[in-house]
Amino acid sequence: MNTVIVCPQCGAKNRIPEDKQHLTPKCGKCGTSLDGAPISGKVNSLTDGGFNALVEQSKLPVLLDFFSPTCGPCQMIAPAIEALAQEYTGKLLVFKMDTSTQQMTAARFQIRGVPTLLFIKNGEVVDQLVGAAPRGDIEQRIQNIVG
Repeated sequence: MNTVIVCPQCGAKNRIPEDKQHLTPKCGKCGTSLDGAPISGKVNSLTDGGFNALVEQSKLPVLLDFFSPTCGPCQMIAPAIEALAQEYTGKLLVFKMDTSTQQMTAARFQIRGVPTLLFIKNGEVVDQLVGAAPRGDIEQRIQNIVG
């Protein structure tokens, strides 16, 4: 199975074969190191410090899941978020941000309750969903941003 890593420099999608994933990958288009770059097809953890480079400057649309590890509804939608991340490999980046430890970004977007999902395209929030929504509702909003 290939892993898709999106180059933070040029936005190129790089498919890394399973037998090569132990190596330090470089972008096939621009040569930038992909070590630490977000992986499309997986739910990536995000910190306040990485928000600008990984979300606002992303060449791909982003689904950002604000959650708390003690939140029951957050745990309920987590499998759907993971499945959607895999389904939209190469078309969407998915991040999760723990509001109990990453409070600056949560405050910036006035996150009052979790789970809260932000749908971001070209660095701008284009949609928001608060609460444990069904997978179909989340997917419909993803389709709106991936085009």
